[in-house]
Amino acid sequence: MDQYIDGSREGAVSEPIDQERTEAASRLIGSMIDNIETVIAGKHEVVKLTVLCLIAGGHVLIEDIPGVGKTSLVWALAKSVNCEFKRIQFTPDVMPSDVSGFSIYNQKTGEFEFRPGAAMSNIVLADEINRASAKTQSAMLEIMEERQATVDGNTYRMESPYMVLATQNPIESLGTYQLPEAQIDRFMIKLSIGYPSYEDEIRIVMTGEASKKTISHIAEKDDVQTLAELCKRVVCSREVTSYLVKIIEATRKHPEIKLGSSPRGSIALYNLCRAYALSKGRNYVLPDDVKYLAPFVLGHRIILNHGAIAEKKVPADLVASIIKNISVPVHLDRKEA
Repeated sequence: MDQYIDGSREGAVSEPIDQERTEAASRLIGSMIDNIETVIAGKHEVVKLTVLCLIAGGHVLIEDIPGVGKTSLVWALAKSVNCEFKRIQFTPDVMPSDVSGFSIYNQKTGEFEFRPGAAMSNIVLADEINRASAKTQSAMLEIMEERQATVDGNTYRMESPYMVLATQNPIESLGTYQLPEAQIDRFMIKLSIGYPSYEDEIRIVMTGEASKKTISHIAEKDDVQTLAELCKRVVCSREVTSYLVKIIEATRKHPEIKLGSSPRGSIALYNLCRAYALSKGRNYVLPDDVKYLAPFVLGHRIILNHGAIAEKKVPADLVASIIKNISVPVHLDRKEA
């Protein structure tokens, strides 16, 4: 059997998925992407990566100018899955208790009752997250990493599936607070939507409002949970995992990078690669999956040194150069792949 399918099974918890279930999962993922694209025109890659993050159990940071469809993308994702959706409009006066919840005294019962915060949902839109104070932003750290909130000594678990999609405006700094590195690192990927093409913008103008009224859910929470479980059974051989870690390690040794990716970045890339392979109808990860996804996962996790910034280099370019200089594991036998 091909090394990408077999390899070393150290740490494997179950057998790979059979081809029939793999293809069924791929079709469902494709249907979710197509459904969202009825609202978000001409942004297939952005939509695809957002859906894959949901399946891989990650969070998404969307940084772009106002009016290009950041909120609409999140709304369409929530509409495609029959689950609970909440939006937090972050402003400087939003308190941590508004996010995680708070306890209130009930005079009738004589007991304190817990009131869930806005972050307690399945899909959460953290709109303009960089407008919240540092104290409020810190309330998201435990929620995003542990999928739980601790209030007054009690721990409340988030219901699965759980995903935070945060937006921020890169061109306006007045009244904003820079996201701490610890929080940025908790996002699986960082995306930018960008302007639509000429034809796509015509479609948006003519059918945008109508498409929002007609979109409906095509998947249940249980379906997303099933996809997440199948994703965990996609095989990533030791050879491919080694290739992935070499890329991560190279970001820590690059002369133009001041801060490289953390092990959390390795785990995020590993999980996203498995979700991507599943969407392609495969039960194993290829090195090409790693090469394609690495810039999206690592771009926001590395900090350039002053020399690289002065030369106007961007993290994605350095990630691309790192990938180019690392040898790819040899595919032994494509006939059996």
